[in-house]
Amino acid sequence: MDIPIYQVDAFTDRLFTGNPAAVCPLTTWLPDDTLQQVARENNLSETAFFVTGKDPMPLRWFTPTTEVDLCGHATLATAHVLITHLAHPHARMRFATRSGELEVTSSGESRYTLDFPTDRLSPMAADHPDILPLGVQVVEAHRGKDDILVRVASQRDVERTAPDFRALTRAACRGVIVTAEGVDCDYVARCFYPQTGVDEDPATGSSQTTLAPFWSNLLDKDTFRARQLSARGGEFDVHLDGKRTHITGGAVSYLTGTIRI
Repeated sequence: MDIPIYQVDAFTDRLFTGNPAAVCPLTTWLPDDTLQQVARENNLSETAFFVTGKDPMPLRWFTPTTEVDLCGHATLATAHVLITHLAHPHARMRFATRSGELEVTSSGESRYTLDFPTDRLSPMAADHPDILPLGVQVVEAHRGKDDILVRVASQRDVERTAPDFRALTRAACRGVIVTAEGVDCDYVARCFYPQTGVDEDPATGSSQTTLAPFWSNLLDKDTFRARQLSARGGEFDVHLDGKRTHITGGAVSYLTGTIRI
């Protein structure tokens, strides 16, 4: 069996930056074990699988170790593959996922806007054991549906965050987002997900559904320019629209090929 594979750098307009995702179009679902083995072999933070010929298109995301409920950069990469490589006829694409129906709109020039559900946050203690292994002073912390959001004092503190990843794997969450107000953007962040086999994610679309409502309350605005301060970096234009978060970013194709199983 031959399976097409594409690799796309997401939330960037330059190759070798942003977040690389693998995308595999399928005509029907393969066994879950096979999907997980492919994702493990790809060894990227996410591999997206979708079934063609349906509307909405079924879409799933796998890290090297597990399936996840929501992934932004691999959804953006999937839309890019549909538009750029598979001649999808419509600028708006709909996907059926474990997080409900999601839409992506192509605005041309390899830029795409994700329409994702907005997260809900509840305060937690700044000295909670789940966030102690970050190696930086915490100003405040909040728990979302999947992740813990931690605000630190400055962009410099975000840059120097040095988690104890082994300790962080014991936290009762998918991962931890560390954020501060940006020097030349509205806010910056780094995202750590050792629980799912990804110590630090380069550019995390789903984190914006948590970051946007948090910074909206602090900055009293609903439109943001955000940056992820990983080694590869990531760029986001974000608009908070009540229960939905619109996340816009670019994509660049890196690789096309075939998996033979």
